[in-house]
Amino acid sequence: MDEVRPCSGAQVVPMFSPPDCRRSTGSVGGLPRQANPLQVTAIVKYWLGGPDPLDYISMYRNMGCAAQEVQEHWHYVSFGLSDLYGDNRVHEVTGADGPSGFGFELTFRLKREVGETAPPTWPAELMQGLARYVFQSENTFCSGDHVSWHSPLDNSESRIQHMLLTEDPQMQPVHTPFGSVSFLQVSESCRQAQQWNGQGILELMREAGGPWLITDMRRGETIFDIDPHLQQEAVDRGIETEGSNLSGVSAKCVWDDLSCPPEDEEDSRSICIGSQPRRLSNKDTEQIRETLRKGLEFNSKTALPPISSQKQSHERPQSRKDSLESESSSAIVPHELVRTRQLESVHLKFNQESGTLLPLCLRGRLLHGRHFTYKSINGDTAITFVSTGVEGAFATEEHPYAAHGPWLQILLTEEFVEQMLGDLQELNTREETKLPKEYSWPEKKLKISVLPDSVFDNPLQ
Repeated sequence: MDEVRPCSGAQVVPMFSPPDCRRSTGSVGGLPRQANPLQVTAIVKYWLGGPDPLDYISMYRNMGCAAQEVQEHWHYVSFGLSDLYGDNRVHEVTGADGPSGFGFELTFRLKREVGETAPPTWPAELMQGLARYVFQSENTFCSGDHVSWHSPLDNSESRIQHMLLTEDPQMQPVHTPFGSVSFLQVSESCRQAQQWNGQGILELMREAGGPWLITDMRRGETIFDIDPHLQQEAVDRGIETEGSNLSGVSAKCVWDDLSCPPEDEEDSRSICIGSQPRRLSNKDTEQIRETLRKGLEFNSKTALPPISSQKQSHERPQSRKDSLESESSSAIVPHELVRTRQLESVHLKFNQESGTLLPLCLRGRLLHGRHFTYKSINGDTAITFVSTGVEGAFATEEHPYAAHGPWLQILLTEEFVEQMLGDLQELNTREETKLPKEYSWPEKKLKISVLPDSVFDNPLQ
């Protein structure tokens, strides 16, 4: 539970200063150095067993900048994703040369309504929710990340249910005694934002929120609701000519091997709904995570990251830094001992949200010589689609379906991708599709099903 209070007498002295417009190149507007901004603070601190990882969120009144057409707004800044103490109570101490804690803090800009004397607190609750995801998953955010919230950001009737993370336009990275800290701004977004490249969609977002991407929940509509045909055409053109920089998503998905039944329990070839998923090896996990992380950093390289062959001590617990860095996180079992299994026929299963990204995977990634990964949120299952130009894949044109444990790779030729795009065209619609939907290519021995969420949430039903 949080409380709102002024920050005078705060027990924690942050290792960076409040935002200052003068640090923003070309900025003329004013954000006063408020000595006592309001804060939303955790009553029970995280290291004492409290549920909220952020120590507090400071809320500043920003007067905007008329010269840049930046309107007056509230500016929220989190404290707690970086290391505030340097004594290992929350974050592992890395020193001044490494990242401080997770290496970033979150910010948020909300339009100030006429007559509003105090900032709304719902953005602070939103930021705590994002921080809980980071602490629990040990995955960090990067500029360009898209977050689907699946409900209005402020719990109203608004249709704004998505977020885009970008570099805060005012707050520059800082170096502290406990490491470096960058500032990622959370802005309103839309479903289509996860499909195109970062710069292209940012231009569309700035048309709605201005150069500083100020969120206005009173508008109630996303930029695609305001002018859906114009904006969708811009995204479609961008994907067609430039491809998509989204290389993977967390999803509700599973796959089944429709080839011959497994010969023994250890050689299980089926990752079925309702079965206990087998664990991915550390190497496979790190390669998938590296693939997702690089994609979220707008990396368009046509190679899957190599799997490290270093050894990891059994005695040293894996830190969250290792979980995101394939160079320092290694597999206990040598890579040559991990058997690649060629499969004859496979069945892929996705929920509706994941299924609607299949056309993007094919058109925005594979037709541009890239790869795309679905990583299951319910286990270690992963499905990676690769094109013939991707290096480092263990699926080949001769054996297009191959697996390392529960990680499946599928290699699709350009000709087959074009065929699939035609058959999956209905998934492009913004309307809800009646489920289940099944698509089959018998000559390729491939089947795809799009199923209701309930199938994945209640696998035994």
